[in-house]
Amino acid sequence: METTRQNKIARLLQKELSDIFLLQTKAMSGVLVSVSAVRISSDMSVARAYLSVFPSDKGEELVKNININVKSIRFELGTRVRHQLRIIPELKFFVDDSLDYIEKIDSLLK
Repeated sequence: METTRQNKIARLLQKELSDIFLLQTKAMSGVLVSVSAVRISSDMSVARAYLSVFPSDKGEELVKNININVKSIRFELGTRVRHQLRIIPELKFFVDDSLDYIEKIDSLLK
């Protein structure tokens, strides 16, 4: 069960990460990255961000590249939230494939 503080920090990180990815993906035509959820550990040291990527066939490759460049993303995040957070959590990114799962179930039901 997440506390109120965890929820507030998760929402803040989700908003700022969305802004960061919006600016970074403007250069890549035809790719849309959105942060669908952020879960933060109870000690606020690790944040798991779930990314929804369109088109979904580029998702694994894109998240792999993001995890390679996680230090620069964490630095950018730190400059944005330095007045709200004392310690910037370690970031881990995962593919959110819930939309693909919903689409698959929907096609099976038809």
